[in-house]
Amino acid sequence: MTTETPPSGSRKSRWSAQTWFNVVLLVMTILLGVSAIVGATVLQNAASASNRLIDHISVGRIQAARLQATLLNQETGVRGFVITGKEEFLQPYVDGRRDEITVSAQIERLAPGAEPLRALDEVGRLAAEWRARYAEPMIARVRDEGPESVSAEQSEESKRSFDAVRKALDAQNAAWARARELARADLQVARTVRNATFFGILAAFLVTIVTVAVLLRIGVFGPLARLREASRRVTMGDFAHHVDTGGPADLAELADDMEAMRRRIVAELEEARGSRLRIAAQAEELKRSNAELEQFAYVASHDLQEPLRKIASFCQMLQQRYASQLDDRANTYIDFAVDGAKRMQVLINELLTFSRVGRISREPVEMDLNDVVDRALVNLSAAVEESGAEIEVGDLPTVVGDRTQFVMLWQNLIGNSLKFRDPGRAPRIGIESERLDGEVRMTVTDNGIGISPNFADKIFVIFQRLHQRDAYEGTGIGLALCRKIVEQHGGTIRLDTEYTGGARFVITLPAEVVSPEREGEGEAEAAEAETEAGREDAAEIAVGTVP
Repeated sequence: MTTETPPSGSRKSRWSAQTWFNVVLLVMTILLGVSAIVGATVLQNAASASNRLIDHISVGRIQAARLQATLLNQETGVRGFVITGKEEFLQPYVDGRRDEITVSAQIERLAPGAEPLRALDEVGRLAAEWRARYAEPMIARVRDEGPESVSAEQSEESKRSFDAVRKALDAQNAAWARARELARADLQVARTVRNATFFGILAAFLVTIVTVAVLLRIGVFGPLARLREASRRVTMGDFAHHVDTGGPADLAELADDMEAMRRRIVAELEEARGSRLRIAAQAEELKRSNAELEQFAYVASHDLQEPLRKIASFCQMLQQRYASQLDDRANTYIDFAVDGAKRMQVLINELLTFSRVGRISREPVEMDLNDVVDRALVNLSAAVEESGAEIEVGDLPTVVGDRTQFVMLWQNLIGNSLKFRDPGRAPRIGIESERLDGEVRMTVTDNGIGISPNFADKIFVIFQRLHQRDAYEGTGIGLALCRKIVEQHGGTIRLDTEYTGGARFVITLPAEVVSPEREGEGEAEAAEAETEAGREDAAEIAVGTVP
C-alpha cells in the first residue's frame, strides 16, 4: 500500500508549531507594549488635567480671594485712620501691603494662562494708582494736620478710585472662574479619553485573544486533533486509514512519520499473515511428521526389541547346550552378547520414554507431592531396603502437572542418591521445600560421593556419564529426563555447587504451577492420580537413574 506525500516545497512554506507560538507571543507582546504606552499617556493626561485643576486653579482662586481680602483690608485701614487719626487703625493697611506682595507673586506663579495674569496686572495697577493718588497723601496729611484736614470730597474720590479696584478684583475672579471651567472641561475630556482608551485596549485584547484562538484552532489544535484521531483509529486496528492531518510543518512531518509507520505496520502485517499461513502449514506438516515419528518410534522399539530378545535367547540357549564344548573365552563372548542385548533393550525403552516427555502430555491434575514421593519410594523399595537408606521427606506443596512425570522425577533423583552412595556409610536422603518470592524451592540432599562443580552442567546432558559403565549401571539419561520434566512444568533444576557433604539438587517451580493448600481433598485426588499412574507402562516408571 503506497500513499502520495505532499511536495517538499509546500511543506517548507508552512509554519511550524514553534513559529506559530513565536508569532502569537510577538503579537501579544506588541499589543501589550502599545497598550501600556497608550494607557500611560492617557493616564498622564488625565492626571495632568486633575493636577492643574487642583494644584493650580483651585489654589489660584484661593490666592485671588486672599488678594481681594488684603486690598479690602488696606482700604478699611486707610478709612479708619483718616477718620480717627490713630495709628493702630492703620495696621491693616500695612499688613495688607505686605500680604499683597506675597499673594500677587503666588498668583503670578499659579496663573494657568494670560487672562488671569492680565487681570492680576490690572488689579495691581489700579491698587497702586489708588495708593499713590489717595491713600498715601491722605495718610500723610492726617499725620501732619490731623483728621480734619481730609475733606469729604477727597474721601469720596478715594472711594470711587477703590471701586475701580473692586471691579478689577471681580474681573480677576471671573477670569479664574473661566479658567476653572476650562480646566474642568479638559479634565472631563481626559477622563473620557482614558475610559475610551481602556475599553479599546480591553476590546483589542479580547479580539486578539479570539483571533489567536481561532488561528491556533485552525492551524495547530485542529491538525493535532485530527492526528490524535487518526492515531487512535490506527491503534484500534484500522490500518487502512490514511494519516494526513495538514497543519504546521512539524505536525505534518509527524503525520508523515506516522503514515510511514502505518505503511510499515501494514507491510509487516501482510508479511506476518503470510508467515502465519506458512507456519500453520508447517505446523500441520510437523504434526503429521510427529505422528509418523511416534508411530515409527513405537514400531521401531518393538521391532528392535524382538531381534534383541532372540539374540539374547539364542545366545543363552547356545551357552546352555554347548557349554561343555565351548572354552571359557567363548562363554565370555556369549555373556558379552547377552549383556549387550539387554542393555540395548533398556536403552531403547529409556530413549522412548525420554522422547515422550513434552510430546505426549496428559491433562494436568492437582497432586500432593508427598503422595508422589511415596509412590516413587514404593517403586524404589527394593533399593532402599538393600542399601539401608534413611529418607526424610518434609512438607511438600501441592502442584498442578503430569503426575506420572513427577513420579519419574522423584524416582530418578532418589535413585541417584541410592546408587551413588558412599560405601562407608548408609545413605541419608533429605527432601525439603520452602516458598521464596512467589516460587517454591525444593531440595534433594544426600550424603553420597558427591559431584564435582566442574560437571554441574554436564550431568544434565543426555548420555553423559561421569563413571565407567562397570562402576555404576545406567545409560546416562536419568538427569537429562529430570531436567526435561522440570522445564516442561516451567521450572528449573540445578546442582548446588556450594554443598560439600554429598550432592544436593535444587528444583524451583513457578507460582502458577504451585496450588494453594486445600484440606480434605488431598486423599481423593491422590487416589485418583494413583489409579491413573497404575495404567502407565512399566517401562516409563522404571527408567534408569544413572547420570
